[in-house]
Amino acid sequence: MTGGATLRLLDKADKEIAALDRTTVEAVYRFQRDFRKNPGAGVFHLRELRDDGRLFSARVDQDHRALLLRLAADDWLLVSVQHRDRVKQHADRLAYGINQVTGAIEYVDLQAVEEDVRDAPEPQLPAEEPLFARYGAERLAELGVAEPLIPIVLKLTSDDEVRALAKYAPRHTGEVLLRLRDGYSYEDVKEQVTALVAVTKEDEFDADDWQSAAGRSQAVVITDDESLQSIIEERDFGRWKVFLHPTQEKLVRREYSGPARVSGGPGTGKTIVALHRVKHLVDRLGPGHTKPVLLTTFNKNLAADLRARLLALGGPETAARVDIVHVDQLATRVVREADPGNAKRRIDDSQALREWRQLLVESGENRWDAEFLSDEWNQVILGQAVRSRSDYFVVRRAGRGRTLSRAERAQVWQLAERFTQRLELKGLETHRQVAERAARLEIDRKAKIDRRQQQTDERGGLANVHVESGSGAFLRYRYRHVVVDEAQDLSAAHWKMLRAMVPAGPNDIFLVGDTHQRIYDNQVTLGSLGINIRGRSSRLTLSYRTTWEILRDATKVMEEAAEADYDDLDGGTDSLKGYRSVLHGRRPALHRADSWDETLDAIVDQVKAWHDIPRESVAVCVPTNDMASDVEQRLARHGITSTVMTRDGLPRNEGVHIGTMYRFKGLEYQRMIIAGVSEGLVPRSAVDAWQRTDPLRHRRELQRARSLLFVAATRARDALAIFWHGEPSRFLTPLGASNRA
Repeated sequence: MTGGATLRLLDKADKEIAALDRTTVEAVYRFQRDFRKNPGAGVFHLRELRDDGRLFSARVDQDHRALLLRLAADDWLLVSVQHRDRVKQHADRLAYGINQVTGAIEYVDLQAVEEDVRDAPEPQLPAEEPLFARYGAERLAELGVAEPLIPIVLKLTSDDEVRALAKYAPRHTGEVLLRLRDGYSYEDVKEQVTALVAVTKEDEFDADDWQSAAGRSQAVVITDDESLQSIIEERDFGRWKVFLHPTQEKLVRREYSGPARVSGGPGTGKTIVALHRVKHLVDRLGPGHTKPVLLTTFNKNLAADLRARLLALGGPETAARVDIVHVDQLATRVVREADPGNAKRRIDDSQALREWRQLLVESGENRWDAEFLSDEWNQVILGQAVRSRSDYFVVRRAGRGRTLSRAERAQVWQLAERFTQRLELKGLETHRQVAERAARLEIDRKAKIDRRQQQTDERGGLANVHVESGSGAFLRYRYRHVVVDEAQDLSAAHWKMLRAMVPAGPNDIFLVGDTHQRIYDNQVTLGSLGINIRGRSSRLTLSYRTTWEILRDATKVMEEAAEADYDDLDGGTDSLKGYRSVLHGRRPALHRADSWDETLDAIVDQVKAWHDIPRESVAVCVPTNDMASDVEQRLARHGITSTVMTRDGLPRNEGVHIGTMYRFKGLEYQRMIIAGVSEGLVPRSAVDAWQRTDPLRHRRELQRARSLLFVAATRARDALAIFWHGEPSRFLTPLGASNRA
C-alpha cells in the first residue's frame, strides 16, 4: 500500500487529542502529515483490529496508537488516539457503524462509556425504573440513538449517568437523551431533533457506502499540514471553523420563505450558524464585486470579532461580498449620506439623561421624573420611530408599566419636542436619534423603490427611460440578504431600518439571539415591525462551549427571574428549558475578600495559578471601568501583561484581557475571572430606588443586571472563578455565596 491518501478527522477525536500532553499532540500532528503521504509506511505498524477490514490501529509514538476506519482504498477516518495498552486490552469494545436514521458514521468506546457510567454518583433518590425504560430499544433506535449504546441507555437511573454516557456518545445520541430527560415527548424529540438530521428518500441512502456516510458525519478532511495543527493547537476554540453539527447544518442551508430566527442559550452555536449562513448565502451569489449581504450586530467589538471570524471561515473572497458593520454605524452611514454636512456631537444615554434633568430644573417642571421621560423618549418615541403627536397618542407602550392618559401623553410629547430642540441648539444627538432618523430615511427610500416598481408593472414591465437615466438609476434596495447576530439587543428603530433595506422575500432576514442575554433596554415585537418569523423559528439547546458545571451555576443565577420576563422577540415567552452541555469540568470557584484591594491580590494569585495556558486565554471581568484599570495596574505590578478592552475593542491581543461585563458580550475564553460581584455593584445600588416609584422598571433593571452576570459567566469554557468583597451580590445566593469568611 503506497501513495497518498485522504485522511479525515471525526468530530470528537479533536477534543480527545487536545486533552493529551503537548508532546503527544505534536506526535499526532507528525502522524497525520506522514500518514497522508504513505499509509503503508512500516513506521506506522498498521494493524487490522477486526476481520471486516474496517478498523485499524497505527503507531503515533511509543505509547499511543491512532484508531482509524478505512472508508475506501485510500480514504481513512481518524476516530481516536489512545494509549497502546488500552487498545490492546479493549479493542473488542470499540463499536462503529453507520447510523440507519442519520446516515452518519458513529464510533463509540463502550469500555469508556461503561467505566464513566459506573463511576457516576449514586442517585440520592433511586428511580422506580430506569429513566428510558418506557421508550424501549425500538423507539430509541427510531430517534437515532446509537444502537451499540441502547442496552446501556436502558439501564441508566440518574442524570449523572446520562451525562457520563453523553460525554462519549455521538452528539446526536446525547442530544436525544438529554431532550427526553428534560421532559420532551417522544414525538417532540423526533420532530425537533431527529427529523432535522434524518436521511430521506431523496438522499439515496446506502447503508454500505462509508464515504457518503462520512460526508454526513461531523468529520473534516485534512487537506494540508496546517489543518489538523490549527484544530488541535487552538484547543477546541477553532472547531467552529470546520465542525458544524448536523442540526446547525440544516439551519444554515435551509430555504426560508421569509425572515427566520434561531434562538438558544450561550455556547449553543448561534453565532457559528450565523457565520456559516453568511458563507452559504455568498456561495449562492453570482459573480460580482458588490456587497449584497449585510452582517450586523449591536456591539462594535462584536462586529470586529465577526469580521475576523468570517475571514477565517470563508477567506477574503467571502468577506469581499459582505458588508460587516455594527448597526449604529450603519445608521450613521445612512444619515450622513442624506446630510453630509452634519457636525453634531454624539452623546450616550447617560449624557442624555443629564440633559433631561437640566431641562426639568430650568423649566421648573416637577410633575415628571427625568428617568421616566428619558425612557419614554428612547423606548417609545424614538424606539418606534413615532413621527407626530397624533401617532404618539395611539402608539403601543408595551412593557412601560405606567399608563398615560391622553392629556399626559400630550404633556410628554411637548416635553420631548422641547428636549429635541435643546439638543439641536447645543449641536448634540444620541445614537437612538440617529437610528430613528435612519429608519425614517430608509422607509422613505423603500416607498420610492416600491412606487417605481408599481409604475413599471403598470407599463407592462417597461422601464421609464427618464427615471432610469436620472437620480432614480441608483435607487435600489441596499441588500439582498441581512444576517443579524445578538438580535435581542436591537431597538425597534434598528429593525425598521433593516426591514426597509432588503426586499421582502425568501431568505431576506436571518437573525440569531437569546433574550436571556439582553443587556440593553430594547424590547421589541418583530411581527409588529414587518418581520414575521412565525413558523420559521428554531431553537438550539446543546452548549458546545461551556461545561455542565459552569452552565448549571450560571443558570442558577437566572432562577429567581420569572420565565415571563424573557420574551421570544415575537410576543411570546422564552425559557432555558432543555439547555444542556455534555462537557465536564470543575465547578466555578467562589472567593470572598474583605476589601477590593484584597480581591486584587487574589486575582493576581489566580492568574499566576493558571500559568499552564497562554495569558490571552484568560480574562478578568469587572463591573466598572475604574475597577478594570485597578486590575491592569495590579497585574502590571506583578509583571503580568494585560490589555484593557475599550469601546473599540482590544487595542492589542496581548496578555490577560480585562474589561467590564458589557465588553465581553459574544466573546469566549478558556478561563475566566469575574471580580467585584458584590451587592451595590451587581446590581448597582441605584436600581433599588425604583422599587417603590416604578416596580416594573425595577424588575426590568434587575433582569438586565442578572442577564449581564449570566453573559459574563458563560464566556468561560473550562474554568470560572468568582470574587466579591463585603456582601456578595444577591444573584450569587443560589450558588451558596455568603459574607462569612
